[in-house]
Amino acid sequence: MSARVSIIMRSKNSAWVIDQALKALYSQEYRDFELYVVDSGSTDNTLEMVKAYPCHLRSIEAKSYYPGAVLNEAIELTPGELVVFVNSDAVLLSPKSLTRLVAAFNDPAVMAAFGRQLYRPEADGWVKRDYVASFPEEGEAPPWMKMSLPFAAMRRSAWDKLKFYTDAWGSEDTDWGNKARENGWKVAYVSDAILMHSHNYTLKQLYGRRFIEGEADAFIYRDSDNLPKMLKRVISSCLRDGWHHLRTCDVGGMMAIVPRRSVYQWAYYKGHRLGETRIRENDTDTSKGQGVVLDRQ
Repeated sequence: MSARVSIIMRSKNSAWVIDQALKALYSQEYRDFELYVVDSGSTDNTLEMVKAYPCHLRSIEAKSYYPGAVLNEAIELTPGELVVFVNSDAVLLSPKSLTRLVAAFNDPAVMAAFGRQLYRPEADGWVKRDYVASFPEEGEAPPWMKMSLPFAAMRRSAWDKLKFYTDAWGSEDTDWGNKARENGWKVAYVSDAILMHSHNYTLKQLYGRRFIEGEADAFIYRDSDNLPKMLKRVISSCLRDGWHHLRTCDVGGMMAIVPRRSVYQWAYYKGHRLGETRIRENDTDTSKGQGVVLDRQ
């Protein structure tokens, strides 16, 4: 008989952390799962580490990696009634994390669920603040956190009805969670299914991430962006960051506010405008956003 749970892990050059992620996964008390790893062109020791664990491994070229399409293809190959997503840089912090995530589906109304992400010890101050706000210790997730795939699950029957979108390169989890709620589906936030996951992006990497988020949001929300909106976001986010760093006496964080938030919001604006243009011109070429990300990794 097939395992009840099919776990999909995406990886690329994750040798710095994937062994921790796999050890934590195979230390879970819930063991009725099979692991499917999709690697997109690792050039470090990622594949050697993955092969040390029982799993199904599929390798693709880096330029073939489009998140929504890759996830849809991977799910097609898996048999579990529940599909769980674990990032290769996400380390489950409790042996009960998977048990708790799966238990959310004891409620027949739950179509999907996601866990609580804790920041890494070395996380920058502003990253810590954002994670605390986005993944509260108890209660519901905030309204902007619709779904988050570093550690999440969904019923196969839900995915059969709602595939991951492929209009833009990124934010496939945000789009899926947004549409799930529009359909009246219940997406559970499981605060005791804990994991460690965060990134200290360089300005170059931050530009790539925010660019594809902006492009994706144009498709998800079908709204428009402009320079006055962008400038307003820069000012408000700088003030918010400034107050946080002042309270925490973070001098280094204070000095980085203006360049970080300027890049953050400018990249989002540029990506959003690309998305608007693609929608207006009925352009289905998602490689433009992909290129921005790959060039800045």
